Amino acid sequence: MDVIRLLGIRETPLSVDEVLAAVRDHAAGGTALFLGTVREQDHGKPVTGLAYSAHPSAEAELRQVAEKVAADFPVTAVAAVHRVGDLALGDIAVIVAVAAPHRDEAFKAARRLIDDLKARVPIWKHQAFADGETEWVGAGE
Repeated sequence: MDVIRLLGIRETPLSVDEVLAAVRDHAAGGTALFLGTVREQDHGKPVTGLAYSAHPSAEAELRQVAEKVAADFPVTAVAAVHRVGDLALGDIAVIVAVAAPHRDEAFKAARRLIDDLKARVPIWKHQAFADGETEWVGAGE
């Protein structure tokens, strides 16, 4: 079975249960999960909402990121999904999960997965602030 179990860029709400089910593995002694959610403030300014957009190559780049994590760490399962479109405060924007034989490996691999996803996958965030200003934040932030 392929170590990369679930990858996606989606317009629909993300499911923690789906991601955890994808990485469930009897060979794993540890599973690390990270949720990125829409927060109510950024740069000390109130956020009213945001929208994510992705380049058509985003899923292919996400696969490359996941493959590199799978090659660099002794993992048994990897999953990553990111939402695009309009999101409200508290919505889940990204979920990554990694299963590995030991917890330390799972933590390290999950950290690399989210960090590399944020740095390399061409997904951009357009934030709206309560004062009417907006800001674009992109891959490589």
